[in-house]
Order: sequence, then structure tokens, then C-alpha cells
Amino acid sequence: MKMRIYTSATLTEAVSPAVPLWQLAPTHDPGGRLLTDFMMLIPRLRTRPQHEIERASRDIQAVLSLHQDVVFADLNLKLNLLWVSLRPRPGAISELVAAIRLRVPDAVLVAHYAEPR
Repeated sequence: MKMRIYTSATLTEAVSPAVPLWQLAPTHDPGGRLLTDFMMLIPRLRTRPQHEIERASRDIQAVLSLHQDVVFADLNLKLNLLWVSLRPRPGAISELVAAIRLRVPDAVLVAHYAEPR
């Protein structure tokens, strides 16, 4: 699994614009199968004390490393967003979201609203 975590140092450095996430996150696994993904918002994470940010980052990384379906993850403190790409498996997203929320209770799944039919 490839995981990128933006630290506070990354946020304050004067660097050229970063590569957009849609260009970094994989869409297919090495075997050519499509991946699925989800995004979680962690409100006000970047404004918390450094030790809380580091703890949340470690907790998220610990959860994701236990799931072999995870292929890529990106924690962007500037946007307070976690992006995860994984191999599709029934219930995998629900499991990961629940496990992350156990460790980082403020994390919220970002999803669209679909009208029931």
C-alpha cells in the first residue's frame, strides 16, 4: 500500500503546486482490475495540536495497513481529507470506514445522496 500523509511542514513549505490527486490515485490494480475509492472528511484536523494530528495519522495508517484490499491512501491536512483506493470487495468500504471512525471519531464518510427508488 502506498500512503501519503501531508505533515504540517509540508503545509508551510513554499513549493510548486502539487500534482492533483486524480493523477496520483490509481484506478486499476497491477492485474488491470478496476479499483474503488472513498473519501472521508476529518473536520478541523489541521487546526489541532501537532500531537493530535500525528496520532490521527498513525491511527489511520494502522487501520489501513491491516486491510490487504487497500492500494493507496492520501491524507491531505490542507483539505482535512482522507482518500483511500482499494480493491472492490462487498462490505470493504463499510468495514474500513467503521474501523477508522473507531480510532478517529470525527471522521465522516463523504458520499452522494441517492433517492430511494
